[in-house]
Amino acid sequence: MSAYDIVNVSRLVLKGEKNRKNKKPKKEKHRKETSIKKLNVQVDEEALKFGGWWKATSTSEISGAVAIQFGECSFVKALDNGLFTLGPPHRDRDGPDPEEIFTAFPINDRKVSFKSGYGKYMKVEKDGMVTGRSEAVGSMEQWEPVFQDGKVALLSELGFFVSIDPEDDACVALRKKVTDLEICQVRCNATREAVVEEEPKEEKGALSKVEKNYVKKFQKFQDKKLKINKDDVKELEVAKEKGILHEALLDRRSKMKADRYCK
Repeated sequence: MSAYDIVNVSRLVLKGEKNRKNKKPKKEKHRKETSIKKLNVQVDEEALKFGGWWKATSTSEISGAVAIQFGECSFVKALDNGLFTLGPPHRDRDGPDPEEIFTAFPINDRKVSFKSGYGKYMKVEKDGMVTGRSEAVGSMEQWEPVFQDGKVALLSELGFFVSIDPEDDACVALRKKVTDLEICQVRCNATREAVVEEEPKEEKGALSKVEKNYVKKFQKFQDKKLKINKDDVKELEVAKEKGILHEALLDRRSKMKADRYCK
């Protein structure tokens, strides 16, 4: 077992703050566990290529276990000497290695900090090197993810963006403009709630169109012609207000003897 594996992951520690243990009330812990159980996993085909690690699209999503990806399938890797390098390319459907996983802590709605598995915070040095030797978070340990067109670049406190030095694969922050070398992805593996549309696609638009959509969905099409009820759609408006729109649509289709589920 390496030193990386036995590091005790702790909470975010700000510089000048004493490390005090805080015990949460049992009720709060129970409430948190209950809320986690209610979450639904969102299917993300793109994330499956990286072992389920999905790319963050906003700063608010960057929290907990994360990996910083450069290139097609490589991640920033923490070294035991306090430096960072680019890890080797991963195979399809492989997630990051343990040394490539960081813990992200939100600072505010714009900035986050990254803690390596060695228990040290990522920091930008005045010479542009990115190191991981800080015990707590100060201004130099804070990073601002800048999102644009589905991509992200990490801006340091000194105004330079993180990149990988092409000569030795070292992690540096040397340029104030974003080039291809500064573009990355921050990948997370926290459980996400499933995104569910509040309104089925068949029910979008005017009620006359809604009825047509459902006829297309359920009609048998023996003669290849749509059979739509000619009665006034006002009864559908009333049914929608009463919350019985589906029943009314079914009744109107049944009168046309065209529904696969109607007698």
